[in-house]
Amino acid sequence: MHIEDNTEDRKELYHYQKEDIDAIFEKFEGRPDNYHLLYQLPTGGGKTVIFSEIARRYIEKYKRKVLVLTHRIELSKQTSQMLKGFGVKNKVIDSNIKDLPDHDDYSCYVAMVETLNNRLKDKKFRMDYVGLVIVDEAHYNSFRKLFSYFKDSFFLGVTATPLSSNIDLPMYETYNELIVGEPIQALIKKGYLAKAIMYGYDVELTSLKLGINGDYTVSSSDELYSRSIMQDLLLQSYENRAKGKKTLIFNNGINTSLYVYETFKAAGYTIKHLDNKTPEDERKKILTWFKNTPDAIVTSVSILTTGFDEPTVETIILNRATRSLTLYFQMIGRGSRKLPNKDTFTVIDLGNNAQRFGLWSDPVDWHYIFKHPEQFLENIRTDSDIESHHVYVMPDELRNKFKNTPNIDFDIEEQYTIMVTDRKLKPKTVIEKSIRQHAIMCIENTESIPEARKLAKELEYDIEYRVKQYAKLLAKTTKNYRQWLMDDYKHRLNLIIGKLYYDHYSEEGKNSALKSSN
Repeated sequence: MHIEDNTEDRKELYHYQKEDIDAIFEKFEGRPDNYHLLYQLPTGGGKTVIFSEIARRYIEKYKRKVLVLTHRIELSKQTSQMLKGFGVKNKVIDSNIKDLPDHDDYSCYVAMVETLNNRLKDKKFRMDYVGLVIVDEAHYNSFRKLFSYFKDSFFLGVTATPLSSNIDLPMYETYNELIVGEPIQALIKKGYLAKAIMYGYDVELTSLKLGINGDYTVSSSDELYSRSIMQDLLLQSYENRAKGKKTLIFNNGINTSLYVYETFKAAGYTIKHLDNKTPEDERKKILTWFKNTPDAIVTSVSILTTGFDEPTVETIILNRATRSLTLYFQMIGRGSRKLPNKDTFTVIDLGNNAQRFGLWSDPVDWHYIFKHPEQFLENIRTDSDIESHHVYVMPDELRNKFKNTPNIDFDIEEQYTIMVTDRKLKPKTVIEKSIRQHAIMCIENTESIPEARKLAKELEYDIEYRVKQYAKLLAKTTKNYRQWLMDDYKHRLNLIIGKLYYDHYSEEGKNSALKSSN
């Protein structure tokens, strides 16, 4: 077996990594050759470092070969380099490798799933001499097709989230046991990961549709996140929380990402777009630019969630909703690398994701998820449940624009009880009173009708929240009716601003207009 002496270049293992490696080797003892073990460790915890040392020690101790399986070519190359750093002489089996005449020269192989499956299926070469198979990103199900070729090999699956990408193929059917590594909170406290400062914005997601894979469809996400109101929210949240910081934006669809690119470019920011169709040369140029530019922004789609490691990322923006726990952790994990001058990073959540799964650093019962994935998925909070608890709070920057108005509150439910339930008035009187209050707010804080109407446009989220509360009280309302209510509200607000403005500034009507609103 071939172990090279690269002791000087080898990465120093942290205490928790050594403990986990020892625990895994204890599992090797006394277990059958075909035992399947799963190891969980958060993104940024050093999974590749750990399994590289495991490969080195296994080869040295058991004098048998190791195979590392990955699902992307970038991961294969990175893994091969890390193994070399640990003195493990390895060969990457890619599409150019048709046979293994030099099989005795290597103690370890790194292979992509599809390539290796094709070679083994065509009987180009056999690998029954492999003692240990390490499966990186083990939650992907593409690996299962290879398991039958290694019936007498010990399997070590490695993942940050032991939850199968396919609910019909749960991980407990593939792996006999789960070992859980250090949790995120502990890695933060011990100084191995940066702390996430998370900002959430309540987003209306009722228009999103679920696809057959259990996550939101690209088409429905594109439709929602391409809207001007969502693009404005994205830009505003960036400017308020992350301006000038190196930022990575995750989207669900290419159309959305291109809209983001145009929105930020028009606002004068330096930004580049990446997706899985971007040519490799261009992608490398963009990522090099991103690495070397302090305030760089990259907007991306399904390309940088795995196999991408850029420690200088300061802000992660989730410009999408997901029902995939794995994806949630992968996206945020891209910003969690710690540097001497980086103890924290910013996460801006525009998809109610933290409300769905909890904060990134919250404790997770991985043993429960591993053993009972169906129950876990069934109990993920629904969008309607999340949104029923949303309460709109006007941002400080906007509140300052209404500083001449002492009280901007308006409780739709309370007003409905007073005016409709108690006084038996028509429901529309509640909306009329709300519109009047908004109109007076705009008049009190401007000096002309055009200015007041311009200010009214900034009340979009407050109006949306009030209309949503009102529609809920009306019981069964359609999506089209709620949209009509919104449009009608804005139209009438513009009209009443004009009417009340003259009343407000006329000698006779100025005081009476304000009194009648109370």
